[in-house]
Amino acid sequence: MRRRHTHLSDEALVALVARGDEEALAALYDRLGRVAYGLARRVLRDERLAEDAVQEAFLAVWRSAVAFRADRAKASTWILTLVHRRAVDLVRREERRRAEPLDAGPQVQAVGSEGTEEAAWLRFERERVQTALASLPDLQREAIELAYYGGFSQSELAERLGVPLGTIKSRMFAGLARLRELLDESSREGSWRPEFTS
Repeated sequence: MRRRHTHLSDEALVALVARGDEEALAALYDRLGRVAYGLARRVLRDERLAEDAVQEAFLAVWRSAVAFRADRAKASTWILTLVHRRAVDLVRREERRRAEPLDAGPQVQAVGSEGTEEAAWLRFERERVQTALASLPDLQREAIELAYYGGFSQSELAERLGVPLGTIKSRMFAGLARLRELLDESSREGSWRPEFTS
């Protein structure tokens, strides 16, 4: 537990997170991470997906802490509700993925159709994400790329990079928050979508 945050209530920590205090977010994770992971694990029955759900939920805490109202719910209840929602979303996503036919193969579409536009859009989005990733600090980018592209869990990353698990979590929280900001900025600057004429 971060010493200067030890005496603070969960609600006070959320208030600090709303002001951009990354250490307060890490302190919240220290307090609630294990319970949050247990909840996600029970819903998802998959360790890696449970880690993803918790990561996404705490990223949501970072983004929406300013909207939290202590008079409506305890901070721990609010955070665990976010974890549960992310876990349920992941269950639904996995069910949809498994329901897709395996032998469908690539869909052939006429030139100039929506398939061509969609392929161009996906290329553009991939480039946009890679550009945003490239602008992150090296340590944050490394953690995110190894987790999402390399398939490593946070525990595996900590072991592989020889740093504490809490450090990996902090890097990923900060990196993902900054990545979201960069992508939001690039969307506002020019929401380009390729147009094709038939």
